[in-house]
Amino acid sequence: MNITVLDGYAANPGDIPWNEVSRLGELKVYERSKPEEILPRAKDCEILLTNKCVITRDIIFSLPRLKYIGVLATGYNNIDLDAAREKGVAVTNIPAYSTSCVSQLVMAFILEAAMHVGEHSRLCLEGAWQACPDFCFWKYPLTELDGKALGIIGQGRIGSRVKALAEAFGMKTLAYSPSRCDKSVLDDIFALSDVISLNCPLKPETRGLINRNTIALMKKGVWIVNTARGPVVDENDMADALKAGQVGMYMADVVSREPIEGTNPLLTAPNVIMTPHIGWASLEARQRLMTISAQNIAAFQNGERLNRVE
Repeated sequence: MNITVLDGYAANPGDIPWNEVSRLGELKVYERSKPEEILPRAKDCEILLTNKCVITRDIIFSLPRLKYIGVLATGYNNIDLDAAREKGVAVTNIPAYSTSCVSQLVMAFILEAAMHVGEHSRLCLEGAWQACPDFCFWKYPLTELDGKALGIIGQGRIGSRVKALAEAFGMKTLAYSPSRCDKSVLDDIFALSDVISLNCPLKPETRGLINRNTIALMKKGVWIVNTARGPVVDENDMADALKAGQVGMYMADVVSREPIEGTNPLLTAPNVIMTPHIGWASLEARQRLMTISAQNIAAFQNGERLNRVE
């Protein structure tokens, strides 16, 4: 079978072989594809793999040999599932491959906010410790996590792992699932948490969940970590809350439009720690992604259903 990868660079910039996928068919890999390049590159493929390329109805119905779309990620909102269903095209995703990496990043954010390791290291290397009249100094408040309350919004695999890691540091945890919990649990998280970690999927009920109204219910100076999706947070309201001191620290691996635009209000707000959507991208996680992708294809070729979303 002909296999085309439209945007393979993000998941595999060259440090992982494509062997597991290539043994399943005739493989072509493109690092990136512009929208107008998708049809000519995929015209002969039966299996189409993509990470973030948008696969529309027109594309699906313009590819006569297409039988399978594999998303090289967990989220699949870039695929027109209705069109795939109508044409009988299978669609798979890669669930649970980045649980360890994302939860690790959540704790890295929290630990950085607690101890400011990066900033204190920078000051040392710039000579501030050499000029200090005492044996030590600290530029920022240092905070113990032990006894602090962590509210986790999202009780899937990542949220559950974050809970376990936080409790290892002595934190008290409250967890809320938008699909399973009474809203009173969410109200408790807003009212009682010293730190809030967003680990929920982006759905209509979670879009803009963190906004000026919900922030007003939180403790003054609360820390908020977003490794979910950018639009779960109203970024204008967050920037205002940071400037007012209502939110003490906002730590984000995701923003509303990626890559981040120069007009994003978070770029000029105080007390922001930001990473460029790296929570999924450890070598180990990407190796798992590649393996699961090959397993999905092999299952499809054998008439089996594995990680099918359509």
